[in-house]
Amino acid sequence: MMQRDYFLHGDLRLSYLDTGGKGPLLIALHAHWMEAETYRRLAAHLKPGWRTVALDQRGHGHSDHARSYTRDDHLGDLLALYRHLRVEQAVLLGNSLGGANAYQFAARHPERVRALVIEEIGAVIDADMEFVRPWAGTWPTRDALAERIGERLLPYLEPSFRHEDEGWRLAFEPEDIIASQAALNGNHWDDWLASHCPALLLRGRESRLSKPELFEQMAQRRPNTTLLTLAGGHVLHIDNPMGFADAVRGFLAGLPDLHNPNEG
Repeated sequence: MMQRDYFLHGDLRLSYLDTGGKGPLLIALHAHWMEAETYRRLAAHLKPGWRTVALDQRGHGHSDHARSYTRDDHLGDLLALYRHLRVEQAVLLGNSLGGANAYQFAARHPERVRALVIEEIGAVIDADMEFVRPWAGTWPTRDALAERIGERLLPYLEPSFRHEDEGWRLAFEPEDIIASQAALNGNHWDDWLASHCPALLLRGRESRLSKPELFEQMAQRRPNTTLLTLAGGHVLHIDNPMGFADAVRGFLAGLPDLHNPNEG
């Protein structure tokens, strides 16, 4: 249902999945460790009314690894995707890293963002990714890599397993994740409050990473923002796929101005 394509941004070759179609555009941005594949199920729920494009962000999935993972790097990749697709405006949906990229992009390019769906990321971010370092390298069997990852995180990381002649590895480099998270950490209230488009803020009731008080403040302080708490953890679209899809569809159905700006 989704076709893979590529585009260039500087010296990087970046990959994305695209449902195609003439509907309004939703761009989906995954979390650290994950990749565009994670949004296939949501894309199926949104067809035929919406065209979904899911990006393999730099260093993930089928996209190239990069020399740096700054905020400007990630946001520049997203702007390059807009230009490659030749679209003026889209709804941005993002989980964790992808959610921060979405609301920071909206702060810098408000005219390009019709609405935001922010999944499990706050306006203040402080996470330590040092624990991923032991995942690096090549493992003799799939089971050996799975054991290193651990049972709790395995469902979220299995799509990033890759098999090569030497053995099994992850599609991303753990050192890249550590660098990207370090650049992501900080107080981003100014960015969160800078845009005024409709926003759906989704929090997982069982999440270990999101603080209810922070999410409540985010919804109260930013206009046009709806907070929903769903059953599930940090990756709601996997933990609770139907609840997540229903919440997103309901939000999209209520957006004003149904004219598709990418149709002219």
